[in-house]
Amino acid sequence: MAAVLLSVHVVAAVVFVGSVTVAVSLFPRYARLALDGTTARSAVPALQLLHRITRVYAVLALAVPVFGLATAAQLGVLGNAWVQVSMALTALAGLLLAAVVLPGQRELLSRAADGSGEPPGSGAAATTRAAALDAPALVRRLGAYSGVVNLLWVVVVVLMIVRPGSTTGV
Repeated sequence: MAAVLLSVHVVAAVVFVGSVTVAVSLFPRYARLALDGTTARSAVPALQLLHRITRVYAVLALAVPVFGLATAAQLGVLGNAWVQVSMALTALAGLLLAAVVLPGQRELLSRAADGSGEPPGSGAAATTRAAALDAPALVRRLGAYSGVVNLLWVVVVVLMIVRPGSTTGV
């Protein structure tokens, strides 16, 4: 049973988390193009697709920790430090994705879709921190947070492979 759970966990990680990783990495590049007056028309559909992939696959990626916990419980390693640190880092990555990356993508997509590069309703009062930033600053901020999310995934993968403190080794 552990082999089946582990297989589903790994396949879900590759397919769902991998897709999110690629989409959040590419989004800032296409956001720059979509906000540029000369390339905006061709880049907006790509931006919409990348945001949809991020949003949908982020939800599907919830299967990864679910099957990871089931696998760890089956193997009796839930108490191991590498599992607990991996769970904490996964939660942090998910939180950053949900609280910063997806809203940032939504904001940039909204600005690119209307063609102005300005926040909707700008001038009166910016209601969010993202709305207060100019588009290039928001793209840079999104790129930085996307990089942090992806780095957290890399650390989790390394912990899953190396399993520091495990008696079974690599």
